Amino acid sequence: MDANHWGKHAPTLSEPDSLEALTSQNEATNSQRVFLSQQRPVMHLDIDGESTALPLKCCGLQRSFFKACCGSTLILVVAILVGFSISIVSFKLTGWSSWHEQDEQRFRHHHHHFVDLALGHSVERYLKELTKAPHVAGSLEDMATADYVKGLFESYGLRTGLKDYEVLLSYPVERSITLLFPNGSEVSLLLTEEPPNAKAIPPFHAYAPSGNVTEEVVYANYGRQEDYSKLDTMNVSVSGKIVIVRYGAVFRGDVVSIAANAGASAVILYSDPEDFAGGGKGGFFPDAEWLPPTGVQRGTVYQGSGDPTTPGWPSSPNGERLSDVDVAAVLPQIPSLPISANDALFIMSSLEGEVAPPDWHGALEIPQYRVGTGPVKVNLDYKGMKKLTRIRNVYGIIEGSEEPDRYVLLGNHRDAWTFGAVDPNSGTAALLEIARRFGILTQHGWQPRRTLVLCSWDAEEYGLIGSTEWVEENIDLLAVKAVAYLNVDCAVVGPGFYAAATPQLDMLLKEVAKEIDDPDSQEKSVLDTWTASAKGKPMVTRLGGGGSDFTAFLQHVGVPSVDMYFGQDYPVYHSLYDNLQWLEKFGDPSFKRLIAASTIWGLVGLRIADSLIIPFDYRNYADELEVYTKAVEKILPENGLDESVSVEPIWSAIQNFRAAVVQVEKEVEVLHKAKAGSANFYELRLSVRILNDRLLQTERAFLDRKGLSGAEWHKHLVYGPSKSDKYGVSFFPGINGAISAALTSGNWGLVQHEVWKVARAIERATVVIVGQLV
Repeated sequence: MDANHWGKHAPTLSEPDSLEALTSQNEATNSQRVFLSQQRPVMHLDIDGESTALPLKCCGLQRSFFKACCGSTLILVVAILVGFSISIVSFKLTGWSSWHEQDEQRFRHHHHHFVDLALGHSVERYLKELTKAPHVAGSLEDMATADYVKGLFESYGLRTGLKDYEVLLSYPVERSITLLFPNGSEVSLLLTEEPPNAKAIPPFHAYAPSGNVTEEVVYANYGRQEDYSKLDTMNVSVSGKIVIVRYGAVFRGDVVSIAANAGASAVILYSDPEDFAGGGKGGFFPDAEWLPPTGVQRGTVYQGSGDPTTPGWPSSPNGERLSDVDVAAVLPQIPSLPISANDALFIMSSLEGEVAPPDWHGALEIPQYRVGTGPVKVNLDYKGMKKLTRIRNVYGIIEGSEEPDRYVLLGNHRDAWTFGAVDPNSGTAALLEIARRFGILTQHGWQPRRTLVLCSWDAEEYGLIGSTEWVEENIDLLAVKAVAYLNVDCAVVGPGFYAAATPQLDMLLKEVAKEIDDPDSQEKSVLDTWTASAKGKPMVTRLGGGGSDFTAFLQHVGVPSVDMYFGQDYPVYHSLYDNLQWLEKFGDPSFKRLIAASTIWGLVGLRIADSLIIPFDYRNYADELEVYTKAVEKILPENGLDESVSVEPIWSAIQNFRAAVVQVEKEVEVLHKAKAGSANFYELRLSVRILNDRLLQTERAFLDRKGLSGAEWHKHLVYGPSKSDKYGVSFFPGINGAISAALTSGNWGLVQHEVWKVARAIERATVVIVGQLV
């Protein structure tokens, strides 16, 4: 009789909560047995040389009944043994291939069921709850979202847990920007969004230092390195000046860092209507999708990952932390504030000096964009506070049936600068929808082959803090056991599917996308529209920057990773207008895109968790390595290549890696087609396990233990962040960094050293995927 037959009335065994309780329970049980045996006669049976006492009454009828019971028991035992023998013979006859086919059919059935379980009203319900109040990290409202997610995980049958950290967060205290005119008049900017929300955190930059600066202003376009080079050619100096920059091209933290390196004393960033309001001609939210003139983009300007006080180790309450001086050294060095287009109009219209280059002009209603300076000066006054604050990660686990020690992780963050309907709670709603469907599958008998872990991170907006602290705490386990990390930050911002991943996951993403109807065109699959929108360019982009919570998994541990979403950019990003009304009206009116996003995300997770052999395609990785090597060959002569530098070591390593991949593909084919008698069942299962371990460990081989030069926390030698843009991706980051340095220092030997490092990493990957000592 199975457990399902018993239902809620199934007999249960109480579990002792301590060793002492277990001992007491055993002693009580033994005493009870002794007492019962003393009250009635017993018959002793010898089973395998051991005597077993059975209670026995003395009347003839009872003795006959007892004999009959013994006879029935023996018959039952014989029947079980015969049945077991028959099943062994049956397996030998049907063989591995038959078992494997039945196993795959069973999982496919559950996967189809997962797709069919989609419900639009469930994600809408999640979003309404998650976005009913602003919930910046460290706030009571943010903790309420953690409780909400945990409660739903539990209600869906997931084993659920919490993990808190004490981390350094930053909040605004006072902010002001005042224009000081030569005639003595002053104009103070509003620095607010309309209509204001008392519960929302005011527009500010997290971790910006406090400061009071009064200076002339220079306009520096997007604040990139090339923009300052252009100012140099125009003989415009930013030394000591306040720089005003428009959002859009690079990460705001890099904007502030580049300005500080150029000698600026403070930075003001604004959202130009050209970039965030469609040129300002098509209306504004709530009538149109565009950012209103009072809209402001909040965000962090910290360039690192994780808690600034504990770089490389978790933020335990009583653990080691950097000194205040050391923390200050890794945080931004000059104050900065974000402002709206309305407020920027006052500053930009007051600038004189040379007219800005044509491509620097935006859509503010001013006659000309000028670079400055004067005659107006600006006073920027900012006071902030930094304090250790508790944050909370939530996780839900569905344990694997056959490989419970192998983890497939799906993650999204909850914290938001304001309401966060798109960023991040469209992703949170998708995660909860996946949890709901997984819960139903478990009720219908499904259990994944490998363990699935659903992760809800906190404090991502401050610098990927929740996920990074968790990865740093679990790094040794993850390095051995994590199969893949699948990230969704903003699940939906508009039409069109997009994905970034490490190359071995490309084919899996495309296979899953082929099975899902496009939410905006039911006659086509997601793959159809995805392929068409790529227009011949690579469909899957790469992960290397620090844009979301995949960073610690890939860059620090070497876990194969994915980031996926519908739509690309949305104009109300990090503003007060990222609310449920905007998402319902413009981002995803019917929630069909959000349902499709959760289906693709969950199905990719199911394929990795349930496939007998992990579906990684390393042939595609070899192709990508060749593309990057050709690019380096092209870059070197364009940058004054020293003839002593050669990329031949990389070419040789790729050739060996490709040969190893072909060998592995043959192994996979053999295991899938293995017949009865070709090998013992358990030997085949062991072979699968060994192969899977090689597949999941291969990505780790691309790491360098010492890390990238100048960015040691980042250890991946194939993909890394751009040095001028945290959101940007750089292939062979060590090589590219060395080339940039060589242009100044002339040290081309360092470039060759980085070439050798990459070659050695590829050779290590070859050894791992082959799985044999050399």
